[in-house]
Amino acid sequence: MAKSIQFSLRSTGAVALIALSALAGCATQSSSGQVYREGETRRAQIIEQGTVESVRTVTIQGDTNGVGTAAGGIIGGIAGSNVGGGSGRAVGAIVGAVAGGIAGQAVERNASTRQGLEITVRMDNGTLRAYVQDAAGEDFRPGDRVRIVSGGGTSRVTR
Repeated sequence: MAKSIQFSLRSTGAVALIALSALAGCATQSSSGQVYREGETRRAQIIEQGTVESVRTVTIQGDTNGVGTAAGGIIGGIAGSNVGGGSGRAVGAIVGAVAGGIAGQAVERNASTRQGLEITVRMDNGTLRAYVQDAAGEDFRPGDRVRIVSGGGTSRVTR
């Protein structure tokens, strides 16, 4: 009996380590005006200029891909299957998988949520545009002259 519990705890720990590694991959990449992704380098980009009209703090909810739910379900299922004996193990596995999946989804959602800025810019041609990007990086205030760097379907506000 002690060997089976030891094996179960070892396998649960291994699965937990794998799941946490997968969740680390869920960490979102920065969308601040100062960070470029590899695919954005060595490409011509369009530069426009304007004046900041307003800035407000927003919450950026990153996309979830289900890894947290799956990892939590696996860990919870394995942990739950170690409870009781016979049919109690199956029930424990099911309850553990559901609870673990819910917890994993919450962890993934919280890991991908970050603070951002909605920057409203009056372009030099008179149009009004709003841009959302990570709050990390540059500080913007109404009246600031800014550049809008656009290319490949993305735009960023910078000085």
